[in-house]
Amino acid sequence: MTPTTGPTNTAPTSRDALALAADIRAGATTAAEVLEEAIARIERLDPGLGAMVSTRIDAARAEVEAGLPDGPLRGVPIVIKALGTDVAGLPAADGSRLLADVVATVDSTVVQRYKAAGMVVLGTTNVPEMGKSTTTESLLHGPCHNPWNTAYSTGGSSGGSAAAVASGMVPVAHGTDGGGSIRIPAAMCGLVGLKPSRGRVPTWPHPDALSSPLSYHHALTTTVRDSAALLDVVAGHRPGDSYGAPTPSRPFLDEVGADPGRLCVGMLRVAPGPFPTDAACTAAVDHTAALLAGLGHDVHEVELDVDVLEGMSAVGAIMGAQLRATIDARLAALGRDLDDDDIEPWTRVILDNAMTHSAPDVARALQTATRTGWRVAELFGPDGVDVLMLPTLPSTTPELGYLDPTDPEAMWTRSSAFSVCTSMFNLSGQPAISLPLAADDRGLPVGVQLVADYAREDVLLRLSGQLEAAAPWATVAPGYEGW
Repeated sequence: MTPTTGPTNTAPTSRDALALAADIRAGATTAAEVLEEAIARIERLDPGLGAMVSTRIDAARAEVEAGLPDGPLRGVPIVIKALGTDVAGLPAADGSRLLADVVATVDSTVVQRYKAAGMVVLGTTNVPEMGKSTTTESLLHGPCHNPWNTAYSTGGSSGGSAAAVASGMVPVAHGTDGGGSIRIPAAMCGLVGLKPSRGRVPTWPHPDALSSPLSYHHALTTTVRDSAALLDVVAGHRPGDSYGAPTPSRPFLDEVGADPGRLCVGMLRVAPGPFPTDAACTAAVDHTAALLAGLGHDVHEVELDVDVLEGMSAVGAIMGAQLRATIDARLAALGRDLDDDDIEPWTRVILDNAMTHSAPDVARALQTATRTGWRVAELFGPDGVDVLMLPTLPSTTPELGYLDPTDPEAMWTRSSAFSVCTSMFNLSGQPAISLPLAADDRGLPVGVQLVADYAREDVLLRLSGQLEAAAPWATVAPGYEGW
């Protein structure tokens, strides 16, 4: 497939979250009016997309009526990924029939911080079962459809959040990323998807045990500045956290529009490891390289000394151990054994594989994560690159059903390829962002990924903002209404 430049902006007057908040502050609209518009959009659009799995409309209206905190995003609606993130009073099923009747009793730290910033939480979004797929097609909630073409996947595991933003239901949505789960849906749905540095955003009240080094909270947005603003809202150490990224010298929002200087950008034109790369994905990187060179940056190809298959095996072992712990805890609470229809066939394969791992196996996987971080970091520094660029995905967006959780044999051969370009940076802990800088010949978005050294989100945001200004992208999918 031949790529094109980014899709034409279908809603040139569309407001992002920051512009919406500014209009509310200025009195051009009200938080109540914005809320009712978001509710109407969800009610109108979601039946055809399957992005939402629960709502809290009455509670949201009551919060707006009582008066929202005077934060930087007061009145902006947001939806929360229904995986490892709690919204008090809403189901916490993680996309699984085994957990279908679990209800959250507290707000997660990220939700607390969104609310403190004045945001209005409207509900939770569709996910694959326990986040163990790169598409959002659970048996509990059904498939989530890509607003760019509803026959195609939104990616996973933050697929519902991506669909909600790409269709204009809400201007921004929360996501998590354990192996690419923010960046993959961002690439497939034409959005900005930033995975922050390890320890940047707290995971409370979910310790996530061994997967904590891999899983990151942040958001899917239409603009780089919204991503920066949301990161300012949620970033910051929570007492007792095992990890904590260094405090930035200034707000992340200040980096967007700041001069990045002349950067050295190392380029991988194809996916690392044995997986083939579609021509459209390679050409998207080439297109971005030309943009960067035109902006005055030094771009050259590099080699990445990382055993990709070893890294992916480590991710599987670490996350498999967490999956086993989650299922064991649930069955203990229910006082019974696992039934055949409790979990999907693909989840069963992952669980059965995890049952074969010993404690030393998991320890070795964690050691692989550390070694991966060291090896990736060798690319950066005074004598290395400032930014690494590579495809977000090695292949273009698949049709729904291509990654079928009821077909373990197909999943076994197909699923790993979709995270080969992203999961290594979950292991390394470095910040990485996917930008919608191209499209394939079907008109579907193609993402390009930028990676910086640990705790250097500032570099990514400066460069991403520069690229956004040079080559603006669509803010919503064709046929949908921007804010």
